Formats: sequence, C-alpha cells, structure tokens
Amino acid sequence: MATWLFKTEPTSYSFADLLAEPDRSTGWDGVRNYQARNFLRDQVQVGDEVLFYHSRGDPPAIVGLAEVIKAGHPDPTAFDPADDHHDPASDPASPTWYQVCIRAVRAIDPPLTLPMLRTVPELSTLELLRKGSRLSVQPVTPDQWRILRGLAGLEPAAQAPRKRKR
Repeated sequence: MATWLFKTEPTSYSFADLLAEPDRSTGWDGVRNYQARNFLRDQVQVGDEVLFYHSRGDPPAIVGLAEVIKAGHPDPTAFDPADDHHDPASDPASPTWYQVCIRAVRAIDPPLTLPMLRTVPELSTLELLRKGSRLSVQPVTPDQWRILRGLAGLEPAAQAPRKRKR
C-alpha cells in the first residue's frame, strides 16, 4: 500500500464536494500533466491512501483523507467535447489521460496547513514543500506518512500482533 497527496483548488472541487458525492466517491479526472498521469496510470492502486490537499485554500492545507477504490483507467473527460478537460488529441483506442476513483474516509480537522508543515524538519523532503513544486499527484514516503498521521491525530496503521516468547 502506498500513500499519495492529491492537490485540488477548493473552488474547483473541495473535500466537502467529495463528502457530498454519492458513496462519497468520485473519479479523479482532469489531470493533464504527464508525470502525474503516469502515477495515476502505473502506480496508484486500490487501497492506497490519499491526502486531499486544497492548493488555494486560505491557507493551503491537507484537509482530508481518502482511499483509492479503482486503479488507473482512461479519463472519460478527455473524450467529452463538452467538458473543460476535453483533449481532442486523446483517442479512446489509445488514451492519453487516466484517472483513478477515490472515496472520502474522513476530514482532517484541524487541517494541516502549509505554513505549519514547513515548520516540521522531518518533512523537508516532502514533494509538496519543494520550491516550485506544482505536481497535482505526489507520492508520500512511509516516514512522511507516519509523521503526517501523527500531526493529523490519526490512529497509527494496525500492526500484526507480536508472537510471545515461551
């Protein structure tokens, strides 16, 4: 299982919007960056955890936790001329753009704000904190995820019971 950070502008699609969806789920569509597309197509898997980040919030912040419920598949918005994310060069027989489906797990309250994250030395290598980083789908390392879980007050991942010595 991996952990990812997905960025969105709350005026375009917010965590509240995800919570309001039927089954609290949606396709993560409209990604039009090749590196982010490659993550969605090749690496993001069912069961992966997603940190939901509002990039233009006041302040920008990680506001929720979601899970991947469907792995990478062609993004239907690329083929829809009426959609803002339509790409006339994308061919359904050989799609250019991909999406995954996610489901909301819970809000993170209080949100983990960008200014607060910048004060945590152990997160200095988090892609989100790299100067000039604009990637909308980013991997989060296990160590970064452990720290972020702690900051968010989330329960640690379940661990297998230890065998007792006799």
